[in-house]
Amino acid sequence: MERPIRQVAKRLLMAFAVLVVTALVVYADRAGYNDNSDSSVDFLDAFYYATVTLSTTGYGDITPVSDSARLTNIFVITPLRVLFLIILVGTTLEVLTERTREEWRLNRWRSTLRDHTVVIGFGTKGRSAIQTVCTTGLKKEQVVVVDPSNKVIDAATSEGFAGVIGDATRSEVLRRAEVHRARQIIIAPQRDDTAVLVTLTARQLNRGAKIVAAVREEENAPLLKQSGADAVITSSGAAGRLLGLSVLSPAAGMVMEDLIQQGSGLDIVERPVVRAEVGRSPRETDDLVVSVVRGHRVLGYDDSSIGGLQLTDRLITIVRVTPGARVAPHTRPLPED
Repeated sequence: MERPIRQVAKRLLMAFAVLVVTALVVYADRAGYNDNSDSSVDFLDAFYYATVTLSTTGYGDITPVSDSARLTNIFVITPLRVLFLIILVGTTLEVLTERTREEWRLNRWRSTLRDHTVVIGFGTKGRSAIQTVCTTGLKKEQVVVVDPSNKVIDAATSEGFAGVIGDATRSEVLRRAEVHRARQIIIAPQRDDTAVLVTLTARQLNRGAKIVAAVREEENAPLLKQSGADAVITSSGAAGRLLGLSVLSPAAGMVMEDLIQQGSGLDIVERPVVRAEVGRSPRETDDLVVSVVRGHRVLGYDDSSIGGLQLTDRLITIVRVTPGARVAPHTRPLPED
């Protein structure tokens, strides 16, 4: 879609072209016009007459006196005047109509948006997080991207996500993204200090949403948790641990990298306990269980306090998926750690 500034520029050029044509027509028949000041019409007078005529001002200091000049005004200049007005009025109406349509669309979008996912930052981390979440069946219409860059928001909207341009550290920007109605918020800006401020603002607006934030330096992770983040992912620390593991055991590093890459090979997913598994131990299930989520506790698969599995438990398992396969809707991929 053509940008509004380009549309306005084209309209202005068209209006100027009409003005020039009108001035040339008047100058070509300048002998048929009378100027009250000096009785003659030069090139400047022709442009002046064209300007006041097309704008319907009409001071009357320059007037057509010959029959040819009057006929030219009737059959040439009057249609040019109408065209000039259509161009200018049409531009105004189009801008107002587009603005009204956009306001209506945004109001309708905001009124229906509930329990959505807000992603702060659409860089490598934010984009990967969205792709991972969408594998669970989350619709793109339920994802709102917030970023200060117009190009980034254009890229997000071209992929089907809703976009909000602005500084996410400001509460009014987050309100435009309906953060107060969101179910989960992913914070992945370029700077750690920005992540802290965004987390503080988002938690103030929404006390119940799950907030997951990414930081570059591990020393900033406690500050993010104090600011209200439920989980903090340290990108540099995770990358460093993966590098170290790959040096000690290349095979183990390959397995970990496979687990991190969502949608193929091995994936870590969270799923509910089915009735057939109630009373069994984690080792007796068909899947490879690594942890059991009971209430707010995450228990290791060999924790003696687990006993038999309960219907309200959730299992964190490792499963094998084929490329292009979608994770079942009742599962939830875990964030990279």
